[in-house]
Amino acid sequence: MLLKAQAIAKSFGPVKVLTDANIQINEGDGIGLIGINGAGKSTFLKILLGELRCDTGELTRYTDAIGYLEQFPESSSQFTVRDVLGRPYGHIENIKRRMCGIEAAMASGEDVDWNSLAAEYSELERDLKSSDIQDEDRLIESLKKVGLSGDVMGRTMDSLSGGERTKVMLSRILVQADDCDILMMDEPTSHLDVETVEWLEDYLLESQCSLLVISHDRYFLDKIVTRVTEISNGKTREYKGNYTEFITKKMLDLDRMEKEYRKYVSNKRRQEEISEQLHRDQWYLTMHKTRDKLISKLEEKEKPEESRDITVRIQSAPKSGKNVITCKGLSVELGGRVILEDIELDIHKGDKIGIFGSNGEGKSTLVKALLKKIPSKGELWVAPGAKIGYYSQNHEGLDTGLTAEEQILKVIGKERRGDARAILSRMLLTGEDVDRPIRTLSGGQRARVALCMLLLEETNVLVLDEPTNYLDIPARHAVEEALNEYDGTVIAITHDRYFLDTVCTKVAEVKDKHVRVFNGTYSEMKGRPNTKEIVMDADEYRVVSPFTNWITGRKYPKNDRVLIAPAEIGGFQWALDQGKLKKTGGRQRKKVAAPKEEDR
Repeated sequence: MLLKAQAIAKSFGPVKVLTDANIQINEGDGIGLIGINGAGKSTFLKILLGELRCDTGELTRYTDAIGYLEQFPESSSQFTVRDVLGRPYGHIENIKRRMCGIEAAMASGEDVDWNSLAAEYSELERDLKSSDIQDEDRLIESLKKVGLSGDVMGRTMDSLSGGERTKVMLSRILVQADDCDILMMDEPTSHLDVETVEWLEDYLLESQCSLLVISHDRYFLDKIVTRVTEISNGKTREYKGNYTEFITKKMLDLDRMEKEYRKYVSNKRRQEEISEQLHRDQWYLTMHKTRDKLISKLEEKEKPEESRDITVRIQSAPKSGKNVITCKGLSVELGGRVILEDIELDIHKGDKIGIFGSNGEGKSTLVKALLKKIPSKGELWVAPGAKIGYYSQNHEGLDTGLTAEEQILKVIGKERRGDARAILSRMLLTGEDVDRPIRTLSGGQRARVALCMLLLEETNVLVLDEPTNYLDIPARHAVEEALNEYDGTVIAITHDRYFLDTVCTKVAEVKDKHVRVFNGTYSEMKGRPNTKEIVMDADEYRVVSPFTNWITGRKYPKNDRVLIAPAEIGGFQWALDQGKLKKTGGRQRKKVAAPKEEDR
């Protein structure tokens, strides 16, 4: 055992973030820490690292050799890349820290063993001189492994791009890895391209360190983790297996808890009714008190947590013609440098095309050229009937000085305050979050405001730049489901391989100034097993009269509860038309077969 946390609780003022969080990290573990935005994942991680103190609970660490990759890479002008790679667990930094401690002890004037301290200080000086060159080479080598040159060593962190800063933090993990027992990572794949993420996966699988990872990247979790710890309502629940297995087990858990809770409530109600009847009929006896004691001894069952789901329904404008965008021999030159050349693209109505590639290869340049935002050479034709909606990962369309409500009212009119609140509520933006300036919102909350803006437009072509960035897993499911139902054309720049497999019917890789288009998913393009199932929000129905689903052959008895996802509705249409099913208003996420290309 390397680390154990029991019954951890943490509050910030009146807000209880954690109430009963538990985890145990053993040698060789790969653990995924998941939960919705704001669930307390980063807070729990900082408590495990010792950066925050818990209010109550017990934390035991059996090792101090812990590496940490922060969610937001260091961007201060005070630190160079060399500084960051050496903090806080780097070999040189440890030597310097001990030397400072010896200097402070000598300067204190206390009774110390001067000879021993002087000998240790002299040895540390020799180690520092011999380590300087060795560690410098080691740092440069770690930078090269993530695609950066040694030239960045002297640059300050604020002079680097977001992707470069994240790569520096990855290099820091490599520097620490040999000396660490545990690697803790908070969203390590944010801002990384697909190639770098897959490199990181392979590296972590070969590492001997135990892993604790906060991530919303479902492919990454599937490949890396063997246990999943979910934080929900301040409590943790552990599941064995990767993310896909977690989804299946959680659905079974919720189903079991729901049945047990209903049985408990029904039994308790029946016993209470019997007790009341006895008290009325035989008020002079005490039999009802015996019944009340039985009721008090009933094992109380926990009510399943009620989670609010994001509701995304993207409006479609009248369809465009069959050909939406066509380009032949397209090339783009910026600043005297050729970015793209000889691009051949033929995007049809209803295509859902995912564009991926390494950072800096020209993905955003390609999209800007297609939208005619930058000049290009060659043939480019856009259908006159194309009504384009654009979503930017940096959310440039938002006025960060406005509140979320004011941003919506600016589009729909100041008199429609109720409508604005309803639109934001669909994205789980309520209360104070609606009245705060957008600049004070988290990345995930800003993304949801930007999606609200997109919902207000009637489009038949959506151009999306990293649509799942900053979103937690439930929000990603909601967006993917909406795009699967959207009958317009989608062009999306993304590094999310799950999105490329479950939404896109075509993928395009931007590499070496060219674009390679493949009819199919990312996994099919790479020759890997494709995603066979996706998770969708499903509506709950009650069986009013018994029937048989002749597509599956399954029989449904009266009063049975059925979860039906949008992808399955066709198989139940007859029963719905005949009034054999009635919607209850409940919703749950459900794993269903991914739609085939010919069905999309």
